[in-house]
Amino acid sequence: MQTLAVVPIKTFDIAKQRLASALARGSRESLAQAMFADVLAALRRARRIDAIAVVTCDATADSLARGVAMVLRDRAQAGQSAAAEIGIGHALQEGFDRVLLVPGDTPLVDARELDALLERVAADRMAVAIVGDRHGIGTNALVLSPPDAIQPSFGPDSLARHTAAAAAAGLPHRVEDVPSLAHDVDTPEDLAALSAVLSETRHGAARTRGALRQLERSGFATVAAGSGGATHQG
Repeated sequence: MQTLAVVPIKTFDIAKQRLASALARGSRESLAQAMFADVLAALRRARRIDAIAVVTCDATADSLARGVAMVLRDRAQAGQSAAAEIGIGHALQEGFDRVLLVPGDTPLVDARELDALLERVAADRMAVAIVGDRHGIGTNALVLSPPDAIQPSFGPDSLARHTAAAAAAGLPHRVEDVPSLAHDVDTPEDLAALSAVLSETRHGAARTRGALRQLERSGFATVAAGSGGATHQG
């Protein structure tokens, strides 16, 4: 089964604006780039992924992806779901059997867990597999077989929307638990949670670790600790 991984990426200079209360623009850019690089590295190591497509209009993302992924232009910049559909269109055109839609801000993602996920859903003939975030509300990955099994609808409460869409279409589906995909980063609270996980292990997310060390030296840990009231929109 030929699988295309699709990673939609916003322009880095406007990425992660909900971190603005904690991080300056340059720090947000550096963090977003580091997380994206770690996601690409994990996708490249996954044996069950045959190709990677990055959907973006950002020159830096384009540069980071060269030699690793095909870059598809996101000229409309209409959001993550619309960008994901550009990747889906490419998958259909090129004859891929399924897509794995992954955001670029899940730096803990582990290639072995991705392989296990893809093998599991193929063996069980799932048309739609939805990987939730740590809150159980958002969607941090979608596996669609065929690539247009359902229309992606990322954003707040997307896990429920994706589940409902698969059920309405009468497709075999389920919510999958993939621990390394649980952490995305939208708010200072999310970033503090990610930092806490990384502090417990020495493995993975090398570039994000480096970016976080820079942030910690600039006092991010203090800011994050005082932002417990932040809400998640995942």
